[in-house]
Amino acid sequence: MAPFRERRALLEARYPTWPATTLDAHLARVAGEYPDRPLVITDDTTLTYADVLQQSEAIARGLRKLGVGPGDRVALVLANVPQFVPLVFAIWRLGAAAIPVNYLFKTKELAYVIGQSGCRVVVTMSSFRGLDYLASFDEMAPGWRQGNFGPFDALTHVAVLEDNDAGLLSLGDIAQAGAMDRSPLGPNPAGPDDTAVVMYTSGTTGLPKGVIQTHDNLARSGFGGAYHLAFEDGRRILSALPLYHAFALVQGLVAALFVAGAIVPQLVFDPVQTFAGIQQHRASYMMIVPTMGVALANHPELGRYDLSSLVDVLMAAAPSPVWAWQSLKDRLGLDEVYTGYGMTELSSATTLTAPGDPLQIVSATVGRPLDAGVAGIPALGGLIAEYKVVDPLTGEDLPAGAEGEFCARGPIATSGYFGKPKETAELLLPGGWRRSGDLGRIRPDGYLELTGRSKELYKSGGELVSPKEIEELFTGHAAVAQAYVVGVPDERWGEIGCAWIVRTPDAALDEAEMIALARDHLARFKVPKHVFFLEASELPTTPTGKVQKFNLIAMAKERLKAAQA
Repeated sequence: MAPFRERRALLEARYPTWPATTLDAHLARVAGEYPDRPLVITDDTTLTYADVLQQSEAIARGLRKLGVGPGDRVALVLANVPQFVPLVFAIWRLGAAAIPVNYLFKTKELAYVIGQSGCRVVVTMSSFRGLDYLASFDEMAPGWRQGNFGPFDALTHVAVLEDNDAGLLSLGDIAQAGAMDRSPLGPNPAGPDDTAVVMYTSGTTGLPKGVIQTHDNLARSGFGGAYHLAFEDGRRILSALPLYHAFALVQGLVAALFVAGAIVPQLVFDPVQTFAGIQQHRASYMMIVPTMGVALANHPELGRYDLSSLVDVLMAAAPSPVWAWQSLKDRLGLDEVYTGYGMTELSSATTLTAPGDPLQIVSATVGRPLDAGVAGIPALGGLIAEYKVVDPLTGEDLPAGAEGEFCARGPIATSGYFGKPKETAELLLPGGWRRSGDLGRIRPDGYLELTGRSKELYKSGGELVSPKEIEELFTGHAAVAQAYVVGVPDERWGEIGCAWIVRTPDAALDEAEMIALARDHLARFKVPKHVFFLEASELPTTPTGKVQKFNLIAMAKERLKAAQA
């Protein structure tokens, strides 16, 4: 691979000024220059840029026949299937907005998103991983097969991904109808500042909110990731992270466009399939979360595969100790490992560590604001975002180096939540700042240190406790792979701390040892009252690997209730 400066110089030559336009226009530009390069690679299918452009235009004509037009919303209940890519570009081509839906949602959650988003069309899988989406529609809107969509006033069509003999409209039917329609699509009525997606948050704390993001928000964020890490020409990005999530959609698909690269999406995470995918498709870059990193580095089949094409790995969503980073780097033979931080409200990653950063920095921080070149803020030398910390209760600015709630602003920030003015008002601060709900400090070198979530703080015996402090102490123990602390209601103390621990392989560790460690290093009110152990596979997580602490609270309540019975 070419040196860092040469790779970045190539991006600067390709984009001397920022091309403010829609995402489908970005696709058309690259397809015109590199029609035969792959954009989507799976074990069974390869779609070139020309393929995606042609298919997206056919699907766009088909959707137009269904009445989809500028400002409408189309929901995608799809896993990482190749059809996701031409479909989402087709939606954008019409000036409509995509609603990428968490495909693990059950009926109630699915109904909430479809209803709250007011989507006109839904394209869904029939089933996936034991979930029957057609049965969910039968429950939500019993007459949907006959065109009666019950409580969903805006919904006019539901199409299934697969061809079928049940008389249901399929994505193939839509594409075929569009291919037979020779009338021109005309210029895209949308502009760069129009809505591209309404992306529902992953729900680590409760019901998701629909985050509005424009074409320009997503494009600048994707370019920023590619520029900061200096993607090489034609980079191939492998990931099992779902495309409905900002991390995979923006730092994967959108970022790849700017280097005429490709994504290698995998339906589910499996270590052996990951190794095989890297070997077969010569992936140079991988995006994972820490639970995946531990599984890959410790897998007994690792040595059987040729991973020489893999150069860099981005691992984010939760902290990892230095030993975990070192193990990942050594076992996979990587040149660089990165971590980062972001939120759906800021398009995706807004901070990343940089090439050459020591592992101590990668472990202790979540990086610094991205160098985004022409996509960034000129007054800040091209940084993608500006950060400050405020008092989490009052919203008032705090002095440099103080710990508080992170706030950010920049050209990647959302305008708010779809159909939720109250929540939008709570998100925004004067001056264009967006609140994050995350606690931390900004170091003198500009790197961010996360210390917790403002909503995760709990009060025990009248004292406020930050779970992050306890988690960092516990993960410093050689026998602890992961640690999560939550507050659980208690009649005596108000709330008590309960820790969930994932041991390292073959480690022997008990509750008494962990409580003794806490007593030796923490104030008495911070010491958890209970420590529970579980396997990494038992952690309740979103499909992007974020641990759902509200579910850990529910699990702790069940454990405590059972112990009292």
